[in-house]
Amino acid sequence: MRSVAVHFLLAICAAVALLPLLWLVSAAFKTTADLTAYIFFPWDDLRRLTTDNFSRLFSQQPFATWVINSLFLSSIHTILVVTLSSLGGFALAKYRFAGKRPLMLVMLGTMMLPGQVLLPSSYELMETLGWIDSFFAIIVPGAVSVFGMFLFMQAMQTVPDELVQAARVDGCSELRIWWEVALPIVRPMVGAYTLMAFLGSWNSFLWPQIVLQDERKYTLPIGLANMVASPEYQSDYGVLMAGTLLAVSPVVLLFFVMQRDFISGLASGAVKG
Repeated sequence: MRSVAVHFLLAICAAVALLPLLWLVSAAFKTTADLTAYIFFPWDDLRRLTTDNFSRLFSQQPFATWVINSLFLSSIHTILVVTLSSLGGFALAKYRFAGKRPLMLVMLGTMMLPGQVLLPSSYELMETLGWIDSFFAIIVPGAVSVFGMFLFMQAMQTVPDELVQAARVDGCSELRIWWEVALPIVRPMVGAYTLMAFLGSWNSFLWPQIVLQDERKYTLPIGLANMVASPEYQSDYGVLMAGTLLAVSPVVLLFFVMQRDFISGLASGAVKG
C-alpha cells in the first residue's frame, strides 16, 4: 500500500512537471487566435492545429543555421571537454608527482571564482588573438573543465591499481590504459558527464553573445533571445514557441537515450568503493 501511494505521488509530481512542456508543444502548433482561446489543444477540432509557425520561423529567420551552429559547437565542446577531463581525472587519481596537492588547491580555487569576473580579461585575450566573432573563442576556452577533472578523479579512483599495473606490465602505454582499461570501468560517469557537458554548451548564452557578432554565427539561445527582444515577434508567440520547442527537443531526446548512464554515473559518484 505504501509503495502504491509513493508511485501515485510521483506520478502527480511528474504530471505537474510535464504541464509546461505540454503547453509548449500545443502552443507551437496553434494559431495566434487559438493561443488565448484554448489552454492546451483545441480538442473539439484538431484540424485547427497548424505547422505555419514552423514555416514562418525558418523562412523569416536563419533558424536552420542557428541549429547547425549549436549542434556543431555543442558536439565539439562535449568531445573535447569529456576527453580532456577524463585524461586529467585519470592523471590526478593514478599518478603521484611533485606539487600535486598545491596544483589541486589552485584548481579548486579557480572553481570559486564567478565566471562573470573573468569576462573582461577573457574578452581582451580573445581580441588579442583575433578570435572575436569566431567559433574558436567558444571552443578553446570551454575545452578544459576543472569541475570535470575532479568529477572524473573521483570516478577513476574506483579503477583498481592492480589492473593498471598489470596493463603496464603487459606493455600498454598510458594512453592505452586510459582508453581500454579506465574508461570502460567509468563508463557511467562518461555518459553522465557527456550529457551535462552537452546540455551546458547547448544552453550557453552569456559568453557566445559577447564574442559572436555575425547573425549567421549565432547559436540558438542568442537567436531566440533576439527574437524575443524584437518588436516583430513580441506578440507572435506561436513562432517563439515553435523555436523554443525545436531548441529543447535535442536535449530531451539525448536525455532519454542516455538516461541510464546518467543515473548510473551520478550514483557511482555518490558511492565510493
